[in-house]
Amino acid sequence: MEKHIESLLNKFSIAAITIATFTLLIVALQTPETCIPPNTPPKPHLRFPKSSCDSSPRQHLPLHKKNLRLWSSKSWQTRVSSYFQFFTNLHHLDLLHNHSRAICVSAGAGHEVMALRNMGLTDVTGVELVDSPPLVKRADPHNLPYFDGVFDFAFSGHFEEALFPGRYAAEMERTLRVGGVCVVVVDASGDTEVTEISGLFKNSKVVRVENITLIGSKMTGIIFRRAKTT
Repeated sequence: MEKHIESLLNKFSIAAITIATFTLLIVALQTPETCIPPNTPPKPHLRFPKSSCDSSPRQHLPLHKKNLRLWSSKSWQTRVSSYFQFFTNLHHLDLLHNHSRAICVSAGAGHEVMALRNMGLTDVTGVELVDSPPLVKRADPHNLPYFDGVFDFAFSGHFEEALFPGRYAAEMERTLRVGGVCVVVVDASGDTEVTEISGLFKNSKVVRVENITLIGSKMTGIIFRRAKTT
């Protein structure tokens, strides 16, 4: 009796293994419903990725095409337009000129760089920890790779994010010629905050402090003029 039960269990095990193996083969060979069949006609919203199961190499856009797509976006144009208006006001105040050699520190993707170039400045340098060619080069704002006094105009819209604000300010001053203009834009600030920031620019004098709206946010612009050498 025991042998009969043992034989029956063995047959059941073999049958179960056979069914499981057959099922796995079907699953492996069948295209899942979440995948798009290879011959499916392309649709606009399925350009990338081609399918949820497509492991073939992606066709990457060349840099210039990526930039054209980015620069034509409404968000990009809005930010550039805001910076353009801000810099135009500085131009009217005789603080910025088309022949000025300018540097934008912590320039991000380069909105302010493009705005200055759109104004007619031909010598504009943007620097950031991560480069965004062709507008922004990679450089540490706390250790700028430029000689002393090579720029006429320096700008930063991200001064508050500096890891070492004193060093950051010193580098902006160092690379600015005597008489050059340095502008930092920070969140809307009162007299106390402005005084603290101004104290970091030890070789410059405050020319103007104004409340502005930049990229839809209330900001404070502090304008310095480089007064002496270090």
